Amino acid sequence: MSTATNLELLPEVAEFLGRGPLPSFVGGKPFPAASGKTVATTDPGSGNQLTEIHDLDASEIDKAVDVANAAFPAWAAMSQEDRSSILLKLADAVEEHKAIIGQIESLDAGKIEAQAQGDVQNFADTLRYFVKLSGQVETRTKLDSPGHEAWTFKQPWGACAFIFPWNFPFLLIGWGISPALAAGNTVVIKPAEDTSLSAIYLAELATKIGVPDGVINVVTGRGATAGAALTANTQIKRMSFTGSPEVGQLVGEACGRNLVPVKLELGGKGAAVVFDDVDVAATAKALVGAITFHSGQVCCDATRWLVHEDIYDEFLSQCVDRMNEVKVGHPLDPNSDMGPVVNAKQFDRVLSYLEKGQAEGATCVCGGSSATVEGHTGHYIMPALLAGDLDNVAAREEIFGPVAYVAKFADESEAIKMVNDTDYGLANSVWTKDMDRAKRVAESMVAGNSWINAHNVFAQGVPYGGVNKSGLGGGVLSVETLMDYYRSTSVVRPL
Repeated sequence: MSTATNLELLPEVAEFLGRGPLPSFVGGKPFPAASGKTVATTDPGSGNQLTEIHDLDASEIDKAVDVANAAFPAWAAMSQEDRSSILLKLADAVEEHKAIIGQIESLDAGKIEAQAQGDVQNFADTLRYFVKLSGQVETRTKLDSPGHEAWTFKQPWGACAFIFPWNFPFLLIGWGISPALAAGNTVVIKPAEDTSLSAIYLAELATKIGVPDGVINVVTGRGATAGAALTANTQIKRMSFTGSPEVGQLVGEACGRNLVPVKLELGGKGAAVVFDDVDVAATAKALVGAITFHSGQVCCDATRWLVHEDIYDEFLSQCVDRMNEVKVGHPLDPNSDMGPVVNAKQFDRVLSYLEKGQAEGATCVCGGSSATVEGHTGHYIMPALLAGDLDNVAAREEIFGPVAYVAKFADESEAIKMVNDTDYGLANSVWTKDMDRAKRVAESMVAGNSWINAHNVFAQGVPYGGVNKSGLGGGVLSVETLMDYYRSTSVVRPL
């Protein structure tokens, strides 16, 4: 079936989009905005409208939190085995619907379809991982306290709120809600207004396979109203926000006023330090692949490439060759290597940084303009490489697009100084054959994550989080993440 995208859609996807305007999903049922207000969601690859979502007001957000809190006691009281069985059934259902959810995600977020399906699989794998971990948690821990019988008891918090961004809608929902649900909490999900469709589909799917009503709730609408109302709600027990540092500060302030624990996963300006002993061609290919993955809309991406002066010219030449090979196209086109950025606002933002960077003295080595894709008028940008001094707006501020900034260094100490000269602290990488040097530099870079001879590596069991302007309150994908969703009670009896 063809739609406004002029591409063939799966029948299930066409039917889902054709049901719009799509309501939120609360308490196991469709939850439309009483006002009838909606927000249009578009295909970034064509600029055409896909459907509409309902735009909830503050009172409706509050009602959703009440529903989640009402569902909490029964969900928390369920045996670990029964709760795990339901969540594993949800993971299986997500995996079985991977093609459908992946195509919805591809259309809504502008992601290459195969990459979107990978995100769906990641959701299922993440949920299974945390279900397994939750079965290993000892809820009672005896304490050594002379003259007392003492122990701690761990139990879930209650209704946990999540606000997710538009770059990895489905994958980040999996990272966020999986530990909360496995620990026995209920959740209220606020997806980005640009990319709410996969979250709505998830809520419907959860109800169909038997997740109890009110355990998984999805509220849609504008961030300034629906998102702000969720953040300000005094009845949420934990808040998790993923997005920009600027909005993260507002979320942190609101949660601080209500004394609600908050986790903030924010932006980054990651560096890749490339020493002179690397395979230049292979390293250039890997870093170009990183900056063009999902059009560079990745918070932990390597956007500052710091290259040893002895291989600088060769490295630039290899990068230009690789960037010129990238095929920019519609995300549902199997021949596309890179799709569009998410919307017109982001399109203008990326191009403006390219202009400002060059105005401040950077050289545009390649790219630097919009891209033309035959048959589509979406938000396409050619991958770009700027070079110059790091005291440049394009080298210091997060652009969130397919733009890298390259500079040269002379020795290890200078490279480390350059890496750490930033307000951010999310993720960096070091590229070298010398493992002693690699480990030394990795531990010297001020960030939550350091990778060696790779970038964007998310291994289960390894904490991932940021420092400084890149966030606070813990990370994801680890035992520590699961434990965030249990509160601890100390019990003491004098002997």
